[in-house]
Amino acid sequence: MKKLYMLGLVLILLFAVAMIGYGAWLNKSGENQITERMSNRTIPLQGAKAQMRDMHPTLFLETVNLYSNDMADAIALIDGRIEDIKVSKNSNVHKGEVIFTLVNDEIPLKIQQADSSIAKAEAQLANAKNNYARYTRLRERDATSIEKFDEAQMAYFASEAALKEAQTIKEQLLVQSARQDVLAPIDGEILILYRQQGAYVQAGTPIALVGNFNELLFSLPVEDRHAQRFSPGDRAQLSFTNNQILRKAYDTDYAAGNRGDAQVFDVTIKEIVPELDEPASLRKVIFEVDNRVGLLEQQTYTGAKLVSEDTRRLLAVPLAAMIDTNRSAVFVVTGEGTLERRAVRTGADDGVYVEILSGVGAGETVVTSASEGLENGTKVTVTLVGGDGK
Repeated sequence: MKKLYMLGLVLILLFAVAMIGYGAWLNKSGENQITERMSNRTIPLQGAKAQMRDMHPTLFLETVNLYSNDMADAIALIDGRIEDIKVSKNSNVHKGEVIFTLVNDEIPLKIQQADSSIAKAEAQLANAKNNYARYTRLRERDATSIEKFDEAQMAYFASEAALKEAQTIKEQLLVQSARQDVLAPIDGEILILYRQQGAYVQAGTPIALVGNFNELLFSLPVEDRHAQRFSPGDRAQLSFTNNQILRKAYDTDYAAGNRGDAQVFDVTIKEIVPELDEPASLRKVIFEVDNRVGLLEQQTYTGAKLVSEDTRRLLAVPLAAMIDTNRSAVFVVTGEGTLERRAVRTGADDGVYVEILSGVGAGETVVTSASEGLENGTKVTVTLVGGDGK
């Protein structure tokens, strides 16, 4: 009985070992089959060929800080009380136009005093002139002393000087009287009125801020390798993706002629600092915006797009081919139908295509599908899109 029990136990153990071994064999065989199937599997993807394209390089800017170099304060040149304000905020003025009138009550009185001093000096000069002429005739006949002649001559010269001094004082007072009119320092728009009618101001006090926003500026830091493609005078077009931000500063809305999202402003490269022939890794490109329509102000705008007017023939691939945010890598389809991750150097883009400076050659196919899960050596079949399959 005991022998039968032991024999049964051994048979059970042998059966269990056999089952385990069989299971392991099945698992290994399945893995081999899966591996073989995976190695033979191809992934369908979309792609495009790298090829030469006519592009208008485009920059998408989160913010643009517009500023003007043409702004100036209208300054009171004398002490006085503001009697009249001839402009309002946001009104246009021309250089030399009267925008404020001041009153200084002392100036008219001083002018009257100057007129009195001039009349007195003229009378004294006439008397001294006659006396000098008389002593000149007496001296010619040797009928008077040299001392008396010299006294008469000096009195005449002194009277002339006194009259000139009185006249100069009046001229100065007339200049001060003219300065009761405060003039616009430049052509432009009244941006701020610092003082109100009736206020008393001292000489040198700013009364209003005038700005000429016909030409506005903004600048961008640009790496040297990109800046070398620019030149002062190059032209571009500036637009904004959100027309709600195109609101006039200083509490006013659009000027007439607003085209909303379709509004485009002509831009010219004014200066590159340092100049291109000087060594530098980073340069500042200064752009000048033609704002004669009067829609922009000196302020910061968001959501801007800058499109070059120059057409460039560049080797390019779709932006969708970039597999990282730095635009430094793509997947290239090899002649064997497998993927190869390539490092690339990119240049300008137009929002759809990006220039390839190195890493991919003309005619090579890059993957434009989503790149998640892709790796070197993966077998793929690629459908060319965007007209590249012709």
